Amino acid sequence: MPLSPKGKKMKKLIKKFEDAMCAAAFAEKGEFETAKKIFKGRETVLLTLTGKETDGKSFKYALNICKRISAGLEILFIARSDNAVHLLEQIKNELKKEDIVYEIVEGSGCIKKAIINHTEKRGDIQFVIIDSSDSLDIECKKDEGTLSDAWEKLKCPLVLVSRAAMPSTA
Repeated sequence: MPLSPKGKKMKKLIKKFEDAMCAAAFAEKGEFETAKKIFKGRETVLLTLTGKETDGKSFKYALNICKRISAGLEILFIARSDNAVHLLEQIKNELKKEDIVYEIVEGSGCIKKAIINHTEKRGDIQFVIIDSSDSLDIECKKDEGTLSDAWEKLKCPLVLVSRAAMPSTA
């Protein structure tokens, strides 16, 4: 017999409580990284917000992935425009409504380098989601643009949600 909506909610709460107790046990023993991973969830999706109009589309994609695989969401927030800050507030409200665990990580500089640095020592990140390949080079200097060796070592798939803008030939 299928669970009622209240039953499903109760099951989620019990699972969260069990995870919290397990994380507390690891924290008591000084295993803080393990506790943090348990508390945050076993899988994480990294969404990179760049300040482009297509960030909303990238978020919807990330949200659907998180719901499908029961993952948490980390948001690498690099953009500083008023529109980006407003979108971030909308995203936070949507994540709360969907009951998805999230964390916002401030980033700056070359987006490609920020992604690599953030994911380098993380085994829980399942995907990196960004709007397009054009966004990867935002704020990158010429010498930072040659990160191909490090880029090939990215330990998870990179998902490009939109197609890169094609240069116009007039």
